[in-house]
Amino acid sequence: MPMRDDAPARCAAGMGAAAAVKACAPAARASAWHAFAVLAAFFIGVDVPAGDASADALMPPEEARPNLGVPATAEQIAGWDLSIGPDGENLPPGSGTAARGAEIFAAKCAACHGADGTGGPNDALAGGHGTLASPEPVRTIGSYWPYATTIFDYVRRAMPYTAPQSLTDDEAYALTAHLLRLNGIIDEDFVVDAATLSAIEMPNAGGFRSAYRERPR
Repeated sequence: MPMRDDAPARCAAGMGAAAAVKACAPAARASAWHAFAVLAAFFIGVDVPAGDASADALMPPEEARPNLGVPATAEQIAGWDLSIGPDGENLPPGSGTAARGAEIFAAKCAACHGADGTGGPNDALAGGHGTLASPEPVRTIGSYWPYATTIFDYVRRAMPYTAPQSLTDDEAYALTAHLLRLNGIIDEDFVVDAATLSAIEMPNAGGFRSAYRERPR
């Protein structure tokens, strides 16, 4: 590793304070940048010549790079490309009813969220209507969430807690239907699919506003 560049110290020798600051500032900046380059080189294993702090000097040659990882396949990318927007544009084929969802909920969800979804060891998913403006608001799917499509997105992506992304699309639709029914938004025989889910208006859909003011045009 190159020795410390003491150009600022040499530059300031025998000068007054004001003159030293004016004359030595460029050398001090160069010395500081070179120290940074040397430190970076220590961690990534590049030999930085004394005084050479260019970006190219920090880049290891191709043969010295660790070459960690492999390119992701299309199938792997698709496995994580799960985002569903408010408009439901990327909802997959499939469907489900609240009746089927109740069975799945009892087996995979009730232990954390309670038999009726009003809370257990983890958050309540139902109830809380009309409480948002109270001193003790209860934020649930029914009282707080603005989009029904978010239910499907989150359930399929992250639930159940012990086995995320283990649900089929039909199971995710059925659980979404069950949660909507628990909150009084749909009937038990309502079929939830890509078209019907996107059309559901949540009770608090109008309860959000942008944090950014619109600029006059």
